[in-house]
Amino acid sequence: MGKIPQGILGSLSGKVGSIIGGSWKGIDYIRIKPASVANPRTEGQVNQRNKFTITLEYLQATKDFIKIGYKSFATKKTEFNAAMSYVLNNAVGGVAPNFTIDYSLALLSRGGLSGVLNGTTDLTNAGQVSFGWGDNSAEGNANATDKAMVLVYNPSKKESISILDGADRTVGSQVVTIPGTYAGDAVELFMAFVSADGTQVSNSVYLGSGTAA
Repeated sequence: MGKIPQGILGSLSGKVGSIIGGSWKGIDYIRIKPASVANPRTEGQVNQRNKFTITLEYLQATKDFIKIGYKSFATKKTEFNAAMSYVLNNAVGGVAPNFTIDYSLALLSRGGLSGVLNGTTDLTNAGQVSFGWGDNSAEGNANATDKAMVLVYNPSKKESISILDGADRTVGSQVVTIPGTYAGDAVELFMAFVSADGTQVSNSVYLGSGTAA
């Protein structure tokens, strides 16, 4: 039986259904066991397992983005585990058993750097997604050299394409090339900024969904 000694935000020790928690070199982690469980047990356990599963699918597909976006929250836990706790507690909705991720709340990056101003997307050109934003480099703690982090998430394929060291904040645009196999798929679009030295990030923003051309 798994134990969460500090509540859902604390570390998980042991197994809850197909979810396994433990500690490695003082760092807490969560992973999913690939084998299915024959006996789902109680309704509450089934619901919790379903929430874990959809959250894991979302975060596993975006883990490279998360590694930068949750760096400052990785104290005795991995960036992935920090993101898992946040999304589970803030962005899982719906009615059992049909739980869903609210992408507008499911932050892939969290930090105090000035965020995205007037973010836009364009999916009209085949094989690419264009991101745009306003230049707010003179506001708050933003810098002209901050780099765009952009991500295209494909839920049906459970994968994403991202650029983590993109155009400077002052440039105002970034194009992401996506596979031809994405054509016709619904994709979810996200953006954030990271400082040039990688020490600060902004909260990510959800820029909506669209159909890949």
